[in-house]
Amino acid sequence: MTIETTIVIPTLGRPSLWVLLDALASQTVPLHHPVIVVDDRPDGDDLAVGDLPIDVEVVRTGGGGPARARNIGWRHTRTPWVSFLDDDVVPDVSWYRDLIADLRLLEDYPEQEIFGSQGRLTVPLPDDRRPTDWERGTASLETSAWITADMSYRRDRIAAVGGFDERFRRAFREDADLALRLGADRGRIVTGSRHVTHPVRPSDDWASLRAQAGNADDILMRAIHGPGWHERAKASEGRRKAHLATTASGALAVASLLSGRRRLATAGALGWLAGTVELARHRIASGPRTADEIRRMLLTSAAIPAAATWHLLRGIGRHHDAPPWRGIPELVLLDRDGTLIEDVPYNGDPALVRPLPGVREALDRLRAEGVRLMIVTNQSAIGRGVISEQQADAVDDRVIELLGPFEAVLRCPHSPDDRCECRKPGPDLIKQALASTGVHPDRAVMVGDIGSDVDAAKHAGVSGILIPTLQTRREEVDAAPRTCAGLVQAVDQMLGGVW
Repeated sequence: MTIETTIVIPTLGRPSLWVLLDALASQTVPLHHPVIVVDDRPDGDDLAVGDLPIDVEVVRTGGGGPARARNIGWRHTRTPWVSFLDDDVVPDVSWYRDLIADLRLLEDYPEQEIFGSQGRLTVPLPDDRRPTDWERGTASLETSAWITADMSYRRDRIAAVGGFDERFRRAFREDADLALRLGADRGRIVTGSRHVTHPVRPSDDWASLRAQAGNADDILMRAIHGPGWHERAKASEGRRKAHLATTASGALAVASLLSGRRRLATAGALGWLAGTVELARHRIASGPRTADEIRRMLLTSAAIPAAATWHLLRGIGRHHDAPPWRGIPELVLLDRDGTLIEDVPYNGDPALVRPLPGVREALDRLRAEGVRLMIVTNQSAIGRGVISEQQADAVDDRVIELLGPFEAVLRCPHSPDDRCECRKPGPDLIKQALASTGVHPDRAVMVGDIGSDVDAAKHAGVSGILIPTLQTRREEVDAAPRTCAGLVQAVDQMLGGVW
């Protein structure tokens, strides 16, 4: 049994990426599929991965965070499995062989039972001293559930739930959120035999302070998964209540001092000091107790409660009523005339092809996200004998030259009198597109300029968007489930999760 998986690595171009790529190039079993490196830097030169004996494809995102980077990565894959690696892990030399063995075991289970396989991870710590606060935090990855440092998923299951929730803008909870939506707490994800090492990266004095931004992500987790999400995600609630109490004491001290209530100010200050000292003592006691570590713990312990509280409040303001994540479509089907190019009736002349304003840029935005594109068009001029198949091919070739590439151009050549099944509003061409790509109807959109386009979408079970033109009848506009002024606006809505 052949197991097909593509490795996806989101990165900000850290030096550890090249260590990882070298490790993949040195595997005991050669990689069978490309490695997709998703460059999530907002700018800069393209990554030069060097001359490696593995096929590496680099995809740029322009920035957006690890959730979006992973989404763009998996949407560029075409294999049944997607294997995610973080750019700061080092796989064992037998990792790929063990990965294939792990996934092969899962093929014996019904697809609806097991969706994912997690690798084993080790964080090496110094053996001559206690670990620092930063090292302890990194070491906690060893026991974290469902992290994407080394995680493989069935591609169709990721697509079915819209991928990673891009409202998680940092690497913190986005992996647990996806795992829960895939049913990890119901045994849908298992641990395999493969192994990676996660070295502790260098850090500065304020890493623990920046980590408090995760409190906002916790509010989003609660909005999506309910108040019991910690237990389901096997995640600790941390010291949030203590941080709130310490911050409240500090705020009371400041407010009371400004209003002249000295006793209350003193009480508040003592409460803040007690909370800060207790936090610092706990963190210092667990560490190496060097002068530098003690200094770092004292500084950050004084600021962490307020930072945690601030991000918690920020999360409440932004995410307390967050709807479920839908993501963007995986497949966009496009009518040709009147949607992509000017509508020239019965056109068989490539010279008359004129793209509509903004269409090429809008299509490229979808391509950059890894969205698959196909043209679905009625060309009754062929069936009426007005133009030939060769003329229609020439027009399509010109459209592809100006606006492509597209995965396919699906065309109905029949006249209305032929009463075929492929002519829109019939759904056959759309169903053919879904079958050839393996995309579920729930993850596809049809965009066109007349009622037959959205009717075909409805009959095929996909979403429909109407872009009215002067040829669109009023009743078609009124009946459309969604309308947009043009393809640019339609793409804006799709990339915003509204489709």
